[in-house]
Amino acid sequence: MEPQLNQEVIKTAAAHDGPIETDAVIVGAGPVGLFQVFELGLLEIKAHVIDSLGYPGGQCVELYPDKPIYDIPAVPVCTGQELTDNLLRQIEPFGATFHFGQEVTAVAQQPDGRFFVETSRGIRFLTRTLFIAAGVGAFQPRTLKVDGLEKFEGTQVHYRVKNPADFAGQNLVVVGGGDSALDWTLNFAAEGPNRAESVILIHRRDGFKAAPASVRKMHELCDAHEMQFVIGQVTGYQERDGRLTGVKVTGSDGVTRVVPLDMLLVFFGLSPKLGPIAQWGLDIERKQLKVDTEKFSTNVPGIFAVGDINTYPGKKKLILSGFHECALAAFAAAPLIFPDKKIHLQYTTTSPKLHKVLGVESPVFD
Repeated sequence: MEPQLNQEVIKTAAAHDGPIETDAVIVGAGPVGLFQVFELGLLEIKAHVIDSLGYPGGQCVELYPDKPIYDIPAVPVCTGQELTDNLLRQIEPFGATFHFGQEVTAVAQQPDGRFFVETSRGIRFLTRTLFIAAGVGAFQPRTLKVDGLEKFEGTQVHYRVKNPADFAGQNLVVVGGGDSALDWTLNFAAEGPNRAESVILIHRRDGFKAAPASVRKMHELCDAHEMQFVIGQVTGYQERDGRLTGVKVTGSDGVTRVVPLDMLLVFFGLSPKLGPIAQWGLDIERKQLKVDTEKFSTNVPGIFAVGDINTYPGKKKLILSGFHECALAAFAAAPLIFPDKKIHLQYTTTSPKLHKVLGVESPVFD
């Protein structure tokens, strides 16, 4: 089920013959990429945004659109979808153009300093600056390595939850030991419209890479016989009449048991794949782009990296950190786009110029 978005907010590209000349191209339409539109917009820089998905929101919408997020400043709680919708409303005054369902396949600097950018759909740009906000790259879920299991993917084997209601009333087996596995286990075991008929969590050991509070809650539900936890690894499966009926779980004692199910949810994390980005001549460290912390520039002047795609000493992969990076990257890009213009820090609270850019009336203070 794809997210429902207000299409009036999203301006998609029209057909274009030659290269599109622009001041900024943003690769990635996740929360950080969307906020980069905002920070550039305040400096009167319009942007084109490219994303491999068919809609904005990135990892937030693709992997957990309905899961609550609690660490966005001044927003006590919101879902990934709500955060995306609010960001789209926030950037509406700046008229960004979106190019969905394609990835950037080529980047080459031109003699005049601009960058030639081409997408997998053949759309070409000449841009003064390039902002890479591609999250963990072309992320792919790590799959469960059991021969033959792939034939059930999308019907009974799932690596992400797009619509929790699809799993309500089902006998679920959840595999994994991280936050996603625990979060969805607790979600489907709890009272509510998405409650499953039964939930069995399988992890290869008793230790978890998840929030301690979630682990405690999971054990409490087991003690109350609301769910089960099994230590072991999935080594095979059973099927009947073309349907998956159970998984074979081998425990630390070497004994293999069959765990019946209707649906199998696997959360082994994401395997980041930089894809073509790895060929752009940028400094890369462990599949991330190295940047400075003054401008969030890569080793190529004019190419910036913000959000989970970048790395620097002390880096924390938080959405709010990405938002901060967007602001500094925008201010660093402005002199490249407007070399003869003095760039001043202004505040949206008091600046008539910013109020005009945002399309709001300037407040009158007594």
